[in-house]
Amino acid sequence: MLGKSFHLLAASALAVALFAGEVAAQEAIKVGLVMPLTGVLGPVGKQAVAGARLYMAQHGDMVAGRKIELVVRDDASVPDNSKRITQELIVSDKVAILGGGLTPNVLAIAPLVNESKTATVVMVSGTSIVTERSPYFVRTSWTHAQQASVLANWAAKNGSKRATIISSDWAPGHEASGVFSTTFTQAGGAIVEALKVPLANPDFAPFLQRARDGNPDTLFVFVPASQAAILAKQFVERGLDKSGIKLIGPGDIADDEDLPGMSDAMIGTVTAGFYSAHHPSAMNKEYVAAFQKANANVRPNFISVSAYDGMHLIYEALKKTEGKTDGPALVEAMKGMAWESPRGPMSIDPRTRDVVQDIYIRRVEKVDGALYSVEFETFKAINDPTKVASK
Repeated sequence: MLGKSFHLLAASALAVALFAGEVAAQEAIKVGLVMPLTGVLGPVGKQAVAGARLYMAQHGDMVAGRKIELVVRDDASVPDNSKRITQELIVSDKVAILGGGLTPNVLAIAPLVNESKTATVVMVSGTSIVTERSPYFVRTSWTHAQQASVLANWAAKNGSKRATIISSDWAPGHEASGVFSTTFTQAGGAIVEALKVPLANPDFAPFLQRARDGNPDTLFVFVPASQAAILAKQFVERGLDKSGIKLIGPGDIADDEDLPGMSDAMIGTVTAGFYSAHHPSAMNKEYVAAFQKANANVRPNFISVSAYDGMHLIYEALKKTEGKTDGPALVEAMKGMAWESPRGPMSIDPRTRDVVQDIYIRRVEKVDGALYSVEFETFKAINDPTKVASK
């Protein structure tokens, strides 16, 4: 009897263990996206969430035998909100992986990410220092230094001698304008003036007038994607489109979501960017069609593809870890990963955990009746120049 009881007990214990293992295997992996969905930068977060959701719609919600659940929260662009929401997601909602948004907001959550050792894919912020604030940050977006350095060198080699800078007064604007200024000067150009515009409720008109009065041959502009249409309108109203001043900037000023509603005065504007809805690959054409079908014909922009690739990185890392969500293991799995994106080839630098990607010089042109950024020169596999220099 004792022997029989022992075997029954062992069998029961085995059944319980197997059941527990099955439940653990089926337990959903929660991915938390803390993004600005309202406020002045609301369009940024909406593009990111749409890109992430499209990836899941195309690739399913099961990875390594575990269901993926997207948990989306609005921080309204306020860093304190990001910090509070992130703490709730980690402690109460048991989110295993995070997707990071704007620069100030990602910086605000760095201590929480470090303490909890949560793998966090930076899907929006382009400020170089972000990945240095946490060993658990991995970036799939871009850095402003990548775009600004390429554009400064290109401009200096293509006739620009005197440039005025207009940039938003926040960390991304400081970085973009600083790198452009340094690189352009080193390439033989001169900076006439650098003007800082308030981030909230900007009126670009007086800054554009001041820039015109300085008589530069080139105007380098950096503003968030959601403000590009306002700037373009005031650029025309101030007559700068007829002044002979070349308008250049990172891809933000010719944002794909805003371009269809911009004036034809934008035609000829040159930008440096890593993604255009006009990128001529089969993968991108499929991406654009799928995105527009899922989002009421809204055109995808560079933010959307950054989040789309962020989800790709998460999926592939989970495959490598066989569904384990241990932060250090996931980050290690992400390092060095390379793949083909709708933007083109890209990879993760294993040393910096930053994105390495092609940067394209593009010109705004009318294609089939609509404005697009059309690529005409490619700079291959660009890393963040500020980090290359510090090796």
